[in-house]
Amino acid sequence: MAAVPVLKHWRTTLERVEKFVSPLYFTDCNLRGRLFGDSCPVTALSSFLTPERLPYQEAVQQDFSPAQVGDSFGPTWWTCWFRVELTIPETWVGQEVHLCWESDGEGLVWRDGEPVQGLTKEGEKTSYVLTDKLKEGDPRSLTLYVEVACNGLLGAGKGSMIAAPDPEKMFQLTRAELAVFHQDVHRLLVDLELLLGIAKGLGKDNQRSFQALYTANQMVNVCDPAQPDTFPLAQALASKFFGQRGGESQHTIHATGHCHIDTAWLWPFKETVRKCARSWVTAVQLMEKNPKFIFSCSQAQQLEWVKSHYPGLYARLQDFAGRGQFVPVGATWVEMDGNLPSGEAMVRQFLQGQNFFLQEFGNLCSEFWLPDTFGYSAQLPQIMRGCGIKYFLTQKLSWNLVNSFPHHTFFWEGLDGSRVLVHFPPGDSYGMQGSVEEVLRTVANNRDKGRTNHSAFLFGFGDGGGGPTQTMLDRLKRLSNTDGLPRVQLSSPGQLFLALESDSGQLCTWVGELFLELHNGTYTTHAQIKKGNRECERILHDVELLSSLALARSAQFLYPTAQLQHLWRLLLLNQFHDVVTGSCIQLVAEDAMCHYKDIRSYGNALLSAAATALCAGEPGPEGLLIVNTLPWKRTEVLALPKPGGAHSLVLIPSPGDSAQPGLCSSSCPHLTAASAAPAACVRSARAPTDSASRSPPTKTDGSVTLDNGIIRVRLDPTGCLTSLVLVASGREAIAEGAVGNQFVLFDDVPLYWDAWDVMDYHLETRKLILGQAGTLAVGTEGGLRGSAWFLLQISPNSRLSQEVVLDIGCPYVRFHTEVHWHEAHKFLKVEFPARVRSPQATYEIQFGHLQRPTHYNTSWDWARFEVWAHRWMDLSEHGFGLALLNDCKYGASVRGSVLSLSLLRATKAPDVTADMGRHEFTYALMPHEGSFQDAGVIRAAYSLNFPLLALPVPGPAPATSWSAFSLSSPAVVLETIKQAEKSPQSRALVLRLYEAHGSHVDCWLHTSLPVQEAILCDLLERRDPAGHLPLQDARLKLTFSPFQVRSLLLVLQPPPN
Repeated sequence: MAAVPVLKHWRTTLERVEKFVSPLYFTDCNLRGRLFGDSCPVTALSSFLTPERLPYQEAVQQDFSPAQVGDSFGPTWWTCWFRVELTIPETWVGQEVHLCWESDGEGLVWRDGEPVQGLTKEGEKTSYVLTDKLKEGDPRSLTLYVEVACNGLLGAGKGSMIAAPDPEKMFQLTRAELAVFHQDVHRLLVDLELLLGIAKGLGKDNQRSFQALYTANQMVNVCDPAQPDTFPLAQALASKFFGQRGGESQHTIHATGHCHIDTAWLWPFKETVRKCARSWVTAVQLMEKNPKFIFSCSQAQQLEWVKSHYPGLYARLQDFAGRGQFVPVGATWVEMDGNLPSGEAMVRQFLQGQNFFLQEFGNLCSEFWLPDTFGYSAQLPQIMRGCGIKYFLTQKLSWNLVNSFPHHTFFWEGLDGSRVLVHFPPGDSYGMQGSVEEVLRTVANNRDKGRTNHSAFLFGFGDGGGGPTQTMLDRLKRLSNTDGLPRVQLSSPGQLFLALESDSGQLCTWVGELFLELHNGTYTTHAQIKKGNRECERILHDVELLSSLALARSAQFLYPTAQLQHLWRLLLLNQFHDVVTGSCIQLVAEDAMCHYKDIRSYGNALLSAAATALCAGEPGPEGLLIVNTLPWKRTEVLALPKPGGAHSLVLIPSPGDSAQPGLCSSSCPHLTAASAAPAACVRSARAPTDSASRSPPTKTDGSVTLDNGIIRVRLDPTGCLTSLVLVASGREAIAEGAVGNQFVLFDDVPLYWDAWDVMDYHLETRKLILGQAGTLAVGTEGGLRGSAWFLLQISPNSRLSQEVVLDIGCPYVRFHTEVHWHEAHKFLKVEFPARVRSPQATYEIQFGHLQRPTHYNTSWDWARFEVWAHRWMDLSEHGFGLALLNDCKYGASVRGSVLSLSLLRATKAPDVTADMGRHEFTYALMPHEGSFQDAGVIRAAYSLNFPLLALPVPGPAPATSWSAFSLSSPAVVLETIKQAEKSPQSRALVLRLYEAHGSHVDCWLHTSLPVQEAILCDLLERRDPAGHLPLQDARLKLTFSPFQVRSLLLVLQPPPN
């Protein structure tokens, strides 16, 4: 007799189905308890521990000792290799057989000398399929190796995820056995979980929700877990439900397999190499079983690592790329920070990445992929377009603390007007797992309903890696087209963006930066990493420039292409978004500092080699080569070495002073003391003669005044700046009744993300650091340079010393600062209250600048209480302004009329040692008349960051100075000179220039180099077919729009022998 229909209570019915599939309750009689059948222990288990990350061939040669389930191993960052000997019972013929393995740490299964699958409890990968159907002739015995890294998916934090790693943490093996896997039970479990998800997700007011719940309940009725012959009837009920199709207007979700792997974060770089192997070999296994599965993979650096360490796996990745299943995305060397790297460094991320993807996979990427970075510069759209990129995907702005970003799909317009199509996956995640709740959230969250009907859905375990699972794929396939839900299709990023682009007529446009309202402490954390970044960007700039000049001048010089690529890749690696930001563990910070050390060391050697080549064959004595690496005339005071290790101050007119200003070299073999003639010369040009060499007088009250005829600086007895006057106009720059160079200390305790966040409430804890009167002393006595210095006790544990320096002819006063910093959760800044009123301040970014408010009118305004800038920021009213320059800082703010530079933090997680110790840095203050553009603030900041080079040369130096390049417009900056990537034989250079003032301008580029041909090219150095430029009297005419970046290919004539 058929069962009589009964009334169903929602909660009891729902929980009945939940218990039927539960891994915790009633597993002795429910369906979940039947997922695995017969089992048997492994035949033999042995292991060995090592602190090294050994390659497979070396590891299997070691002495293994007997091991058993329950054994502990470790500690953190070690590796335990297990040898697993298996014998499959004869009675299992025809069955699917798994090795079930559960241990702490991250595992990788090796079979026949090749990696075959990752094993991670946190990534739901706890079994490896030995055979999906054991055949009569299959071998019954085999030996596997399992390599287990002693760290979790997210490192080994002591007590919390982001705490410093626990060096003594131990790990345990809890399961190692063979078992029969029941695929029919797995399919039923997937269906029942999805039906439960639909019932919960659509809720009690939805007809389809009840249909899902009642279908699941009926499946429980007909399914006896102990009787597999009842499974087909239950499966048929599910198939009938999922076979009911949705309508034509359903939203389409593009599901792409993904595995976000931080190149370093809570684990070191070397562990990332293994994370990539564990994750990607698992993805390859899924691609083999699921021909429609598409897996996206970013970061060329990670692929290069796998190519080097796992060539067999890499060959399989290339094979699946050819099939369209493995899709390289992102176009960059690593997923870099979107704020701190220079414009040129960002270009190099794309140049190195795109060249790698083209060479290794035959294609350029068309989408930029940066899902986890802490904000996005307003110059990124132009850089993307110049590198062949039309699309951009991220989701990080969903982390905004204050304001919800208004779009998920939109056009992004950059500083110069370049536009890219942007998509934020509306599920606000890059690590989906294929659940109904996530699918429904993707549709519900979408803020562009009615404008677009497509969304991305990135699924797979990320951050620490792991990637997708077969269960995720099975869920998504089942949901492909079911009434009541959006359509789900396995798709590639390219397919998604083509669908979005084809229906983009109603999309909105966002103009300017994409500012993340969180993680703004990363502009300051780990100051030594920030300093290394800025310094190494400069070194590589200078090496390329001098090497290019040597290439043009010398037939014998070999451009150091391979060495420069290696150094650039080290720098780009350090610009990963958890390294240059300082949000990494101590091990990573130490590696990063080693990378900077290598760049400095090898970079300086390359500088010397180029300098030597430039001087070869010139008559004259040994001496110094003075090089101006900036494209404008400069006159600066230099400290040159003299015998005995001492230094003497000399005034260097820009090499090429009598010719065009530009990139020049000159010998200065006899400059051992300050000569009167250059000083008088500059004094007559830049300052009244009576003040050019004035000594800074010490007044009776202990204050010191520095005056070079351009600006006059007055310091009180504690070192605070009481007056800064522009001499020509008599205009005071410091606010009335206030002092500048005021150091302030804040409590700095965020809500959770210690190294990442500084919270708005830190501003309520501001404490002045008051100096001791009488510590101010006169340093250099005048002439070419006047200075004063003082000491400041910050706290019982930390102190500061500073030299305030004013050079002849210099429009800014420099503050050379040394800090011994030993604090906990404190934030050090320096403030300059300006006698300037403006509702907005200007900050330098990559290849340009932008304005941000100085007030807190709206929530969007006050969410920017701490912002980032590069070399300068400026607060100007009509006719006058004050600029604050720096040589290695990034955190900044202007509130009201107070300019504030962020100097040091003292975070304790994930690196308890972050920022502790000695720091050196320089900032500078420049008052100016008129606009900052016309007053030369941009050039001044470049000069601070790119000092004149004085390079000792072993042989004769050029007897006369010469200039390689000069520009007719002060609005245009010649940022980069390098050898062209693809033409080492044809002797071609690439020049990168940009418009820096925000104006339309025509500019003549003058060169003394033997140029044969000039062609415009893009940032990937591909020639513009219509880009040939006529060369007239060694000059080229270039036209710029505001903030436009232009690249120029110069083919050089063959040098005379």
